[in-house]
Amino acid sequence: MILLRRLLGDVLRRQRQRQGRTLREVSSSARVSLGYLSEVERGQKEASSELLSAICDALDVRMSELMREVSDELALAELAQSAAANDGVPAPVRPMLGSVSVTGVPPERVTIKAPAEAVDVVAA
Repeated sequence: MILLRRLLGDVLRRQRQRQGRTLREVSSSARVSLGYLSEVERGQKEASSELLSAICDALDVRMSELMREVSDELALAELAQSAAANDGVPAPVRPMLGSVSVTGVPPERVTIKAPAEAVDVVAA
């Protein structure tokens, strides 16, 4: 089962770590206890919209950016979950995929356009 609070916590942690900031620094800026912020980052607590707003302000990240990254993570998790249940390719995507063979073309000259949800490129 995919838990949104875990994905949200992972994204918040990555944002904080990208900035090289500690839990203590962000919790102080967001005016939330260090323990509670830690639980949110570990996906153990559901963050309210007010709390998310305070954390985003403390990290100087737009909430829409945070949610976009969470949405991307959720889409990947759903695809992985679906792939595990359906022999590697999600059923709704399977009909859209075809087999393509390219020979004699340098790899740097190949452009592949396909649905973003279902692209696996394997070099032969």
